[in-house]
Amino acid sequence: MGVPPLPGIRALPRAADAEYAKFQRYARALGSFGRGHHNLNYMVRPLTGYSNLVGVEEGQPVTVRLPIPSALPVVIRTWEDEGAVLNSIRRYLPHVPQCLVKREGMTILSYVEGVPLSSICPNGKRVDSDLVSALAGLFADMAQVPRQHLPPLPLFWPRSSKNSKAYLRTLAAAAEEQIRRRNWGRFGGLFAMLGIPEDAMTQFAERVPPLIRRPFSLLHTDLHRDNVIVSYHGDPPLICVDWELASYGDPLHDLATHLIRMQYPTDQWQAVIGAWRETMDRRNSSAVEGLDRDLQHYLAFERAQSVYPDVMRAATSLADSSGQQRDLDAATNAVYEALRVAEEPLRLKKVPDKSEIERVLFRWNESHGGQTGQERPIVPVGWKHDPRVPPHPEFPAEAVSQALFLEGAAPADRVFKGTAHLNTAVEVPGIPFPVMVRRKVGAANPRERRFLNEHAVLRAIERSRVAVRAPRVLALGTSGLDEPFTIHSYEGSTDGVTPPRHPENGLRPQEADDLVAQLCELSKVDYTELEQIHDQDFYWELQYELVRMVDDLPKATLGVARELGLPSSHRLMEILGRHAVVLRRPALLHGDLNPWNLVRRADGGLTLIDWEMAMIGDPLYDLVRHMRLTPTSSEIRERMFRRWSRSLPEECTKGWADDWRVYRWMEIVRSAYVDLDRLVTADSLEAPNVRRAVDTYSRTLADATAALGLPGRPTRPANPYLARAFMRRDDGEAQTAGVSADV
Repeated sequence: MGVPPLPGIRALPRAADAEYAKFQRYARALGSFGRGHHNLNYMVRPLTGYSNLVGVEEGQPVTVRLPIPSALPVVIRTWEDEGAVLNSIRRYLPHVPQCLVKREGMTILSYVEGVPLSSICPNGKRVDSDLVSALAGLFADMAQVPRQHLPPLPLFWPRSSKNSKAYLRTLAAAAEEQIRRRNWGRFGGLFAMLGIPEDAMTQFAERVPPLIRRPFSLLHTDLHRDNVIVSYHGDPPLICVDWELASYGDPLHDLATHLIRMQYPTDQWQAVIGAWRETMDRRNSSAVEGLDRDLQHYLAFERAQSVYPDVMRAATSLADSSGQQRDLDAATNAVYEALRVAEEPLRLKKVPDKSEIERVLFRWNESHGGQTGQERPIVPVGWKHDPRVPPHPEFPAEAVSQALFLEGAAPADRVFKGTAHLNTAVEVPGIPFPVMVRRKVGAANPRERRFLNEHAVLRAIERSRVAVRAPRVLALGTSGLDEPFTIHSYEGSTDGVTPPRHPENGLRPQEADDLVAQLCELSKVDYTELEQIHDQDFYWELQYELVRMVDDLPKATLGVARELGLPSSHRLMEILGRHAVVLRRPALLHGDLNPWNLVRRADGGLTLIDWEMAMIGDPLYDLVRHMRLTPTSSEIRERMFRRWSRSLPEECTKGWADDWRVYRWMEIVRSAYVDLDRLVTADSLEAPNVRRAVDTYSRTLADATAALGLPGRPTRPANPYLARAFMRRDDGEAQTAGVSADV
């Protein structure tokens, strides 16, 4: 069925449909000469019979544009109909292509004689100064097209034709709606694994600052070397083609997209900006107002929104790679570069290294392959069993293989990225409970040492049959690029794989009682088969580990620590040695009971997850460290200590009333170094427990220096991360900083 005729476009009877279908097949047989965002372009010289159909003289070339059905929606479109745009602007830009015919599934344009700029001046090469001037002239020509001669704008477009801030925010909203949301169902899990939050573009829009008001004009927004034709006759020297992304808005947006997509050498940028400024100033002086200040914001937007199409194109390129490592390397490099460029404008917490990106892409491709839709039948994924965990009777090898496939295909809301693990919740057909696939991420050598293997700890708890709610280890092995994985039972909820709820603002009384009961049960676990070699003097071990960690901090962190008045490792050892605690019977400890490692249950209790920092030591330490990491009121603290001291045998609790303050003091000091290192290195800032810690760092530093008996905090440091942290301090901070507020 044809579409309604547009001004300047030939109106043809329905009887011509069959003839156009033949012409379309004829065009395809010639092979494409170019590819757009959603179209293949064919240069065709119509033979006898077809020339009348198209409306040109016999042998006169035309461009036949046919849609690519599988093309991803990766661009922002102001107008859906390029033909309407072209035929509206031709009276002001007479050399642009003319839309001759518009049919469902095919557009025929007049052919622009010449060669693409890319064929005589490839990407990355300097563009001759005369051509740069001519390009600037194209932008100035576009600014002369009156608004009333353009197609109607979308309803959400800024009402004012000079409100540059509203326009940039509209662009960000359009990128969110037309690119991010439309692709999130298929690629959301991939973005989540790469550390791109679901609200990244929305947050960008909210951060748009006030901009200078500039008069809006016609924009091309995709003026790169393939879309600039160097004409044979030289009058005009350059012609713009491919107007499907044309828009109407702030002319600085067009300059920004041009600078990035033309891939000029960096040292030519200023010359291009200068030529644009000079030419536009002569033709429309108000368009250059605020150029030096505001251009950076449009460049930031272009770099921010490009992360979505760049990542998606890289991922889908693997479908036809036949497993070649060079293709995986190319995709990995493309994704890394896209994330690196978008890191600042989107405020990504941390860009994964290339090895992590490579593994994520490999897993995603295993689960998606060459499929263009969102659904693909489950194909078992190969893996190697680790004999340290025997096969689980409730989770056979086939279920493991299926879980690994589903991991790569998981949507974003089932991907949970922590400081040390990437966790993906999946439901395996035939298995009556959901499971969690865990992968190591982050630093290979974390600052705080791990003493035990998590899988061994969880198996010890399961064998002991104690009343501790913890995940069960179902499988251990390697898959893909020899990447280790663990599969646990999923403890997020009892109704499928809905996201878990955490006591991030503190425990309720019933939850506090439940946690104490589970810590008491932990003291009954037989830990003799675990690998940690521990000294009877647990406090001395903690001292040694804290001093070792400080000594191993990067030079940059140690330099800032000195600026803030924190002691060196040698001096810290002297201070720590002034204290001692009573020796209590050791027990298995969780080691990191922050709120996000506690999952709320419907019955009012808690499940304890993420046991990677488990250790053997003083049971008092687990309780005190929890109070340091979790907002704890004095009433809840007293309630927990009272129940804990009455429930455990005296050999586990003797001397606790004096010693708990020593452990609290040590944890405050530890936080001062650990959180400082995260601020300086920007490590793991995407994790909620880390984000809370660094947001309250000024309070932590004040508490630590006071506890160490050192001078008060110096003036605000020059380091930008720390300066931002100090700015966050307010009167309510003490209430969100856990037990440290009581120091």
